Amino acid sequence: MTSLLIRGGTVVNADQAFKADVLTQDGKIVAVGPNLSAPADATVVDAGGQYVMPGGIDPHTHMQLPFMGTTTMDDFYTGTAAGLAGGNTTIIDFVIPNPQQSLLEAYQTWRGWAEKSASDYSFHVAITWWSEQVRQEMGTLVQNEGVNSFKHFMAYKNAIMCDDETLVNSFKRSLELGAMPTVHAENGELVYLLQRQVAEMGITGPEGHPLSRPPMVEGEAANRAIAIADVLNVPIYVVHVSCIEAAEAIARARARGQRVYGEVLAGHLVVDDSVYRHPDFATAAAHVMSPPFRGKENQEFLWRGLQSGNLHTTATDHCTFCAAQKAVGKDDFSKIPNGTGGVEERLAVIWDAGVNTGRLTPSEFVAITSANTAKLFNIYPQKGSVSVGADADLVVWDPAGTKTLSAATQHSKGDFNIFEGRTVTGIPSHTVSRGELVFVQGDLRAVRGAGKYVKRAAFSSNFEASRLRAEALRATSVVR
Repeated sequence: MTSLLIRGGTVVNADQAFKADVLTQDGKIVAVGPNLSAPADATVVDAGGQYVMPGGIDPHTHMQLPFMGTTTMDDFYTGTAAGLAGGNTTIIDFVIPNPQQSLLEAYQTWRGWAEKSASDYSFHVAITWWSEQVRQEMGTLVQNEGVNSFKHFMAYKNAIMCDDETLVNSFKRSLELGAMPTVHAENGELVYLLQRQVAEMGITGPEGHPLSRPPMVEGEAANRAIAIADVLNVPIYVVHVSCIEAAEAIARARARGQRVYGEVLAGHLVVDDSVYRHPDFATAAAHVMSPPFRGKENQEFLWRGLQSGNLHTTATDHCTFCAAQKAVGKDDFSKIPNGTGGVEERLAVIWDAGVNTGRLTPSEFVAITSANTAKLFNIYPQKGSVSVGADADLVVWDPAGTKTLSAATQHSKGDFNIFEGRTVTGIPSHTVSRGELVFVQGDLRAVRGAGKYVKRAAFSSNFEASRLRAEALRATSVVR
């Protein structure tokens, strides 16, 4: 029996904070309370002066992703190990089938890649085409494989972009299955047009990237996806909300009572679009991701969205490409592989820029970095909670600890850090994954293959409620 006692800390959940010890055994939390005793062979961590919080859950990563003619630097081992070093104990990655590829075939491929994960993991599955086969395979994924969310790219024309017909069909099927549709909201037709127009103006460097994807391109797509979801009465989750236009679309819909949820990337909260005008191509290109980093005026709006509850989760879109991979777009910004890192830095950056500035309370921090994701994707309180019976995924957080973020010291295999040189106050001292100490005072003890696949049960849906109601009415009529 493996036992761990975290003694003397302040437990922080999304709803409250209180002084308590935490005892784990065999990967589960078995007691939370004052002055706990533990077996003689238990490992004891002194958390005096520190917080004990649920391990971070990053709902948006791309490990080992084949994309734009290359594959990301971080695989499922190196990426999840880096996450553990930053207090992140679970990721939800993305299975992205090629158009016309079987969803189940792609899913099995990603499951194979993920077997080397050092932390727990789960999957969203992208819908990149539509047919009766896709419809049936969505059912198999939900009912047999524990997938309860499907991703829709409204961008990347001539690759993985969904048209409106596919959105409608997939959203409707998601409702039937009790699954959550998620969208990458950018108008792919407009992006395709603007990329050519910007190039015709003679702008071929990274500075052309944000010009080809202005905020309204994101705002339009968010409004359209939200409208489709509203008509079909299905909840919707908008990933990497980066601008006022998209955040306002979500806020308006929620004010009408619609079930719309928004995700923000740590990078979009603190990095602005001036990075694309850096004179060094490699530095500017390293920041190319979609949606792009925005003008500073968007950042405060995103923080306000998190404070008000109109935006709900924080992620990274961790998708690392090295300088040589980015250099493919040296003469054409549209060919620069899209992606940046951040799975290791997310918690520290959000704590430093959020809690330390008074924008967030510690409990609000837990909500947007862990608990809300667990609730939205139906793994709460197994994840996202320091409570008896939950998985022993924990981070002991030193609010006085400092660190300067840098590519030179990061655990990710990427060769660039978008937070380079930022000194943060508030860092993990210990990370616990399934009851095992995997990061201790700077010592990363990640184990290849130790992570487990996390199944996520389907939600009950209006469709299911209607079906059950109809069956009950039929049974009543037979009795009569």
